Amino acid sequence: MGERTRVACFVDGFNLYHAVAELGQSHLKWFDLRKLVETFLDPAKHELRSVFYFSAFATWLPGPYSRHQQYVEALKATGVTPIMGHFKAKNRKCKSCGAVWISHEEKETDVNIALWLVNEAYKDNFDEAFVLSRDSDLTPAIKMLLAEFPSKAIKVISPPNAGHSKEMANLVGNKKLASVKTIHLERSLLPATVTDPDTGIVVARRPQEYDPPVP
Repeated sequence: MGERTRVACFVDGFNLYHAVAELGQSHLKWFDLRKLVETFLDPAKHELRSVFYFSAFATWLPGPYSRHQQYVEALKATGVTPIMGHFKAKNRKCKSCGAVWISHEEKETDVNIALWLVNEAYKDNFDEAFVLSRDSDLTPAIKMLLAEFPSKAIKVISPPNAGHSKEMANLVGNKKLASVKTIHLERSLLPATVTDPDTGIVVARRPQEYDPPVP
């Protein structure tokens, strides 16, 4: 048997999270990202070298911030590399009533994905990249990678019920498209407590809001 294809996966965290949230089953948010990615591999042909998770903490929202921190710690314990951006506060004003408020805009995620995708290619750290997102802003990076590294392949995986970006789909072709299904999430759930594989110390606990439904 020849050498297996080295795979690196680049995950748009918020793109995936919001699609999972729309399923209306909160327990599905507590999933093992690495195990989910392995769903799309053939162990006889592929070797999963790395999974990169791109997101940002909503620090002004105590509940979601705390749950997200627990999830990121769980991901690190399962071998996922988090690349965290940030949110920028912006002043908003209603043109009709004059009301003012502060909104928050996620920054850096799509840029970080593009940079890491191309940089990992230049380092020759993968033969095939999995991009889990439907954000068409990633199209230029995918286009560059395919042009500069014709020997490397890209598979685009869409979040559940989200569909694919037409721009990205046109670049990689139908044979390199896949979609996350609810059953994939169900089969990839993390345990209630996640431990460090080296020390055995508990590093993350499933938030109560993500407890599975009682049968």
